[in-house]
Amino acid sequence: MKVWKTAASAVALGLCLAPGAVQAQSLEDVLARLERLEQENRQLRQEVDSLKGSTPISAAPASLATSSTEAEPAATPMRTVEAPTPENDRGRAAGELNAGLFISRASDVSYRMLDPTTHTSRKPLMLLDARRQGDLRDGGVYLGGAITALANYQETNRNSKFGYLMRHPTSANQIGETASEAVLHSAQLSVTANVTPWITAYAELLYDPEQSFGAGTITAVSRNQVQLRKGYVMFGDLEASPYYAAIGKMEAPFGLMDTVSPFTASTVWHAFGGLAWGALAGYSKDGLNIAIEAVQGGSQFRSLATSVEGTNVPSRLNNFVADANYTFDLGGEGRDLMAGASYVHGSAYCHGFPVVHFNPCVDDNPAYAVYGQLHYDRWTANAEFAKTLEEWPGTFNPTPPLNQFAASKVSSWGVGARYAAELAGQEVHLSTEFSTYVAGPKGSPWRRQDQLVFGLAAFPASHVKLFSEVVLVEGYVPLNFLSGGNLGPGVSWSDADAKTQVLLVGANVAF
Repeated sequence: MKVWKTAASAVALGLCLAPGAVQAQSLEDVLARLERLEQENRQLRQEVDSLKGSTPISAAPASLATSSTEAEPAATPMRTVEAPTPENDRGRAAGELNAGLFISRASDVSYRMLDPTTHTSRKPLMLLDARRQGDLRDGGVYLGGAITALANYQETNRNSKFGYLMRHPTSANQIGETASEAVLHSAQLSVTANVTPWITAYAELLYDPEQSFGAGTITAVSRNQVQLRKGYVMFGDLEASPYYAAIGKMEAPFGLMDTVSPFTASTVWHAFGGLAWGALAGYSKDGLNIAIEAVQGGSQFRSLATSVEGTNVPSRLNNFVADANYTFDLGGEGRDLMAGASYVHGSAYCHGFPVVHFNPCVDDNPAYAVYGQLHYDRWTANAEFAKTLEEWPGTFNPTPPLNQFAASKVSSWGVGARYAAELAGQEVHLSTEFSTYVAGPKGSPWRRQDQLVFGLAAFPASHVKLFSEVVLVEGYVPLNFLSGGNLGPGVSWSDADAKTQVLLVGANVAF
C-alpha cells in the first residue's frame, strides 16, 4: 500500500534528519525502528486485503469504498448502433440500444431521406413519419450519408448533343458522338437532430459535380463544391397531432416527382421539381395529406420563380405552393392508391427570350399537377402530368425563320411501373418508365424531349442498391437558350431529331 509506505518513509526520514535523535541514538536503534514500522505496515495491508475480499464494495465502509487503493474505472468505449429494424423490434429495441448515446446512425432512414427516386416532394413529412414509427428516438442525433457511383456509355446521332439529363447536356461535358465515364455522381451527408418530441432539425450536404451549375468541365473546381442542399427546422409530432410546420430550404410540395427507375429521374422532375427557401404548413391523418408552402420570390434554387418588382432578387415571400393527396386502402397490406393534385403560383417558365437560368421573370406563370401512385403487392405504378397555365414568353424567337413558332405552354408527363421480385434471397426490381417534356408547338426544334428507361436493381442490404439501366432519349431540348439566342440569329441548338442511347451501371450506398 502506497499510503503506508509513504508514511513509513516519512517517519524514517524524520528520525534520520532530526539532529537530536541522531546524536542520542545509535544506528542500530534507527534500523530497529524501521523494521518495526515495516512489520506494522505489512499487518495493516493484510487487514485491508481481508476486508476487501470478504465485503462487497456496496457494503464496504465509505472510507474503504472511496479509498485511493481502488483502481480507476476503465473508459467507456464508443459504440456504433445500427438502425432500428424489424429484427430488433424497431423503436423499442432501438431506444434500449441507443440509450445514453449522443450520435447514432439509422441506415434505413438515411437511405429513404437521401434517395432521390422516392418521396421526392414529401421528405419533411417522411421524416416526421419515421419518428412516429419509432425509427428515430427522441433526443437523438443521427448522422447519415449516401454515395452514388456509376459507369456509363453514351451514343448520339448529333455531334456533342447528348440529351441525357442526369448530367448537364452541354459540350463542356460530352464531346463527339460517343461518351463514357466512370465517376462519382454524388455524395451526401445528413444530420438529423430530434431536439424535443415536437422539434426536429435536418441538414443535408451534397456534392454533385455532374449536375452542379458551376462553370467549366466536370473536373473544374467551380463544379467540385459541397453545398447545403437542404436544411430546415420542423415543428410537429404526428403521434400527438396531425399538424406540422417547417421553415428553411426544402423541396416544394408540388406533384409526385417520383420515379420507378433505380437511378434516372423522371422528365417531370427535371421540368417541375422545386427546391426553395420557404415556410411549410401541413396536415397528415387517415390517408389525407395537405401541404401549403409560402415560397421566397425571385429565382429559387430549382423550378420556382416570381418577379419581385421586376427583378429576380429573392427579397419577398410572394410565391406559394399547395398540394393535397389522399391514399385509398385497397384491402390488404401493401395495397393502396394515392391520388393528388398541386398548384404553384410561380413556376420557372416565366423568362423572356433568350432563355437563361435565373433571369428575372417577364410575368409570373402558374402551373398545376395531377398524379397517382399505386402499390399492389409486388407492383408499384406511377402516373403524373404537369402544365403551366400561361405560355412561356421565352419559347418565342422573334428572329426569322424561327418566328413562325408561337410561344407555347410547357407540360410534362410520365408513366411507369416496377415489379419487386426475389432472387437468391435478395430483393430485385424490374422497371420501365416513359416521360416527356413538351415546350414548343409542332414542328419547332424545341418541341419535345422523350425519355424511356428500362431498369434493373438489386438490394444486398435494405440501404444498398446496385443498379443497371438502358436509357433511350429522343430530342435535345436544354433549358438554357432553348429557342435560340446563343448561336446567331434564327438558329436554335435544340434538335427534335437528336437521339441518345445510354447504358449504365452503378451503386447507391447509404449509411
